[in-house]
Amino acid sequence: METFDLTEFLGVFIDEVDEQLQIMDQEVLALEENGESQEVIQKLFRAAHTIKGSSATMGFTDMSQLTHAMEHLLDHVRNNRLTVDEALIDLLFTCLDQLKQLKDEIVSEEEQRTDVTPLIREVQSFSQRTGQASASGQPGSKGKTSALFTVETHRKASSFMENGLHIFQIGVKISPDCEMKSVRAFLIYNELQSLGEMIQTIPPMSSEDENDFDHLCFLMATQYDSQEIKDLLHSMNEIAEASVTPFTPELEAERKLVKETVADTGSEEKKPVKRGKRDDAKQKKQTVRVDVDRLEHLMNLVGELVIDQTRISQVAGMLGKQYSGDEVIGELNQVTDHVGRVIGELHQSVMKVRMLPIGQLFSRYPRMVRDLSHSLNKEVDLVIEGQETELDRTVIEKMGDPLIHLIRNAVDHGLESKEERVRSNKPEKGLLRITAYHEENQVVITVEDDGAGINPEKIKASAIKKGLISSEEAETMTDKEAIQLIFRPGFSTVTNVSDVSGRGVGMDIVRNHIESLNGIIELDSKLGKGTAFKIKIPLTLAIITGLIVGIGERIFIIPMSNVLEIVRVPLESIQTIKGKSIVVIREQVLPVVWLHDLLQIPRKERKNRQIPLVIVGLGEKRIALMVDELHGNQEIVVKSLGKYIGKIKYISGATILGDGRVELILEVAGISRVVNDE
Repeated sequence: METFDLTEFLGVFIDEVDEQLQIMDQEVLALEENGESQEVIQKLFRAAHTIKGSSATMGFTDMSQLTHAMEHLLDHVRNNRLTVDEALIDLLFTCLDQLKQLKDEIVSEEEQRTDVTPLIREVQSFSQRTGQASASGQPGSKGKTSALFTVETHRKASSFMENGLHIFQIGVKISPDCEMKSVRAFLIYNELQSLGEMIQTIPPMSSEDENDFDHLCFLMATQYDSQEIKDLLHSMNEIAEASVTPFTPELEAERKLVKETVADTGSEEKKPVKRGKRDDAKQKKQTVRVDVDRLEHLMNLVGELVIDQTRISQVAGMLGKQYSGDEVIGELNQVTDHVGRVIGELHQSVMKVRMLPIGQLFSRYPRMVRDLSHSLNKEVDLVIEGQETELDRTVIEKMGDPLIHLIRNAVDHGLESKEERVRSNKPEKGLLRITAYHEENQVVITVEDDGAGINPEKIKASAIKKGLISSEEAETMTDKEAIQLIFRPGFSTVTNVSDVSGRGVGMDIVRNHIESLNGIIELDSKLGKGTAFKIKIPLTLAIITGLIVGIGERIFIIPMSNVLEIVRVPLESIQTIKGKSIVVIREQVLPVVWLHDLLQIPRKERKNRQIPLVIVGLGEKRIALMVDELHGNQEIVVKSLGKYIGKIKYISGATILGDGRVELILEVAGISRVVNDE
């Protein structure tokens, strides 16, 4: 008999647990914000059941036992034996945190240190709060339980009533001593069916969890009266309680639901059919999970093809000049063009496969904001927009930490306390908005709040105190320049360090992290109105368009995402003020960076007095880069310099050109800091 090594499936298991925990996080938040919802409870129950089954299969008993206890708790909520309150929400979040910790220990392959026994006991103890179920919570009562029945159930009940049958809602509590509750439930179900037509059962008889069958609810149509049904139930064994109540279909509620369902077309008859067809189409859409390493390997192969295709184009061009008019060369050019188009489409297709909705990143933040606002005793309304915006998975992974820092700062420092907001004639609940959208070949992410804003004078005072600027520099600074000081290394206005507050090493690291992705971060703040951070990052880091420039005898690449324009100016127009080179272009003074001096490359003797300047932008900054030659632009494959070489000043990576030469890619962010003496 063939045996399977479960370690082979560990990666799939971890992915599934991550996915289900994310679903549970979102649904518990929805439960807290919107109150009790059977749809939300059912999603939570399914996610917990999935984790329980897969963890039991993999042999992770603690995870399986904890999710089993959560299932039992959710079952009480589902059957209206527990109400949703703050204590329940906190307990569910504690369980999720414990599950995440167990998952992390599995991933790190460390010996398990988390003891889940106390938490399981706490969940079990909480479940026992149900005690004597109230009338509204009993399966046999009307009230909340009737809300569990679907619109289709109400329709069926109405139809049976029109045919002269009685509709009864039957509640049954199975004796706690019953060892096989699911079997007993099925026997009760069969006996009741002998008296009439079963419309709906809660829980479904197909449920695999024994805990589902503590309490049963049946909705049935029958010609018998309620006393005859009670007599049948009382004659059966292992039934602790039973109730039979008349059920009246809520036709008004049904019409309202149907009306909402068909609001888009205004047709109550046609809409359900069309909606169903669309849903079926969505369900038929197939997906497959692919290992990330395979995608990375595929992307590397496409990168190699891009390099070779560039080389083939260059060789075809050279042969065309040498053998102009030759038919074979003409054919070669046609094939080269076709290969170029195919490789371009292949590149785009692989890029799309690597793309993920940024919602996968944003989904982490509602829980974080909720916990932060509770710990700081603030009320925060979190608004997330543009979750469908797609971004390279590598970029998404690297954007997690900078965004967490910005969000924590916004909740802690940006948004005022409830009392301060009332004094400022603001709503008690602060607004935090996170947005993502595409802009040309970049993704823009904004994090903005309606808090107190950044005080420029306070920033200057703190910077002077820390020796980052002098008093004279502070006097000449504009407010906009002053608030940019928060990006200086070591800057902080925090006096009391806490778990939420920064330690003076925050915003400069955020900026460096974003710039390492070839992105930029901009800041706009208005005192008393709020603060907004705007982050612009490229769609991908793997293949970019680069401007190839010559500096001395060397070739370098400047990312086109940073290039604003290219101009040629007379050498005499470059002026020097206080030891720094500047140029005036369209009445705007721009600092000039001699890349030769920066990269320690000897300057070439110039025969032509017109020199090319590459104007690059980083946020609101504009810099003119002095180069010797321009060689056009092309798609380049970005390669890391590797751990052995490590980080090199002013260099972000390397690439292989079509002729096989390895050339370096310039880091515009690092060069711009030279201008500002940072």
